[in-house]
Amino acid sequence: MGKDVIIACDFADARETLAFLNRFSPLQNRPFAKIGMELFYAEGPDMVRRIRDMGHPIFLDLKLHDIPNTVKKAMAVLSRLDVDLCNLHAGGGRPMMEAALEGLTRPDGTRPKLIAVTMLTSTDQTVMERDLLIGRPLSEVVMHYAETAREAGLDGVVCSPLEAGLVHERCGGSFLTVTPGIRFADSEKGDQRRVTTPADARALGSDYIVVGRPITAAADPVAAYQKCLEDFVL
Repeated sequence: MGKDVIIACDFADARETLAFLNRFSPLQNRPFAKIGMELFYAEGPDMVRRIRDMGHPIFLDLKLHDIPNTVKKAMAVLSRLDVDLCNLHAGGGRPMMEAALEGLTRPDGTRPKLIAVTMLTSTDQTVMERDLLIGRPLSEVVMHYAETAREAGLDGVVCSPLEAGLVHERCGGSFLTVTPGIRFADSEKGDQRRVTTPADARALGSDYIVVGRPITAAADPVAAYQKCLEDFVL
């Protein structure tokens, strides 16, 4: 897996999602698509299959977080879907992450890449201290979660682009950094706190950027996607 732009398909239903993705049909290489909770809960596993049949690589972004046995069984179900990447919350602890990896691995030894969410990019130091009662510096918490995920055998983490370089320093260059919180320089931040541009994310060491509204809400989503590619990959 090399650098790539993942489009967050955070739509309400199949009709809206497929209409959006059909705009990319002229492209030789279909964009990496993220299917999150909203779309998966609305349409179920069939939505994953339909998007895969259109030729899109898939990041299944369900952020599992439960007791180890429950997560293991859920991952075993998700392993039947032909996705490239899926995730869970590192806050569930190392035993949960190890159980998830076991459940996700198919009988033939294959599996999607598995990454752990460190801290949501909507979380800042104030929120972490006030709401989560975590008094350590946010960057220290992110690095600890990343190192725990690596020790559990996971392939990478979801983190802010601002933390991607340090994650690579601590966990190695092959440990994936998947980074949301991407905005063009002239875009609104919305509910994101820790954000960068695609070009800055590249300079900071992100392997994948996850881009939602700057592409999905653009007047020309294909052009916005291609701009992201130019700034981040090319």
